[in-house]
Amino acid sequence: MGFYDLSVTAATGEEISMKDYAGKVVLIVNTATGCGFTPHYKDIEDMYEKYHDRGFEVIDVPCNQFAGQTPGTDDEIHEFCTLRYNTQFPQMKKSDVNGETAIPLFRYLKSQKGFAGFGKGPKALAMSAMLRGIDKDYKNNPEIKWNFTKFVVDRGGTVVARFEPTAKMEDVEKCVTELL
Repeated sequence: MGFYDLSVTAATGEEISMKDYAGKVVLIVNTATGCGFTPHYKDIEDMYEKYHDRGFEVIDVPCNQFAGQTPGTDDEIHEFCTLRYNTQFPQMKKSDVNGETAIPLFRYLKSQKGFAGFGKGPKALAMSAMLRGIDKDYKNNPEIKWNFTKFVVDRGGTVVARFEPTAKMEDVEKCVTELL
């Protein structure tokens, strides 16, 4: 099974096939409305506006598995994102990205790109310290560690990169532009 064999449910309830994204560069991100990383929405929207006409798409999957930081309904999440960050990219149904109830899209993404660390800096150290308290073996499993983990899929459907929430958005944008 590959990326184009998968689908995800939109906030509207419509099933969206990844085949619809064939030939495009796709950024897939698990999001939250009440997280310290929520301002990433601005950077993601800026990228969407800059590169959408060149074949760039965003799949936004709200998730409430990390400290309950996405408590609202799909409609409330959408309203928050459009009013606060003027998001124009499609938003999917709030879904789980880890555990038994993880949606197949995220199970696949994690199987293709595992966790490779948080990098360096204060945010990376803070994330590492927090996760050690939650999962002592967090470094050795592919699970999503927190909100705003990003995956980049190239025009052929290959998962080429995984960016933890501590990654610089400039690095995410550089990866995307190299693939466009």
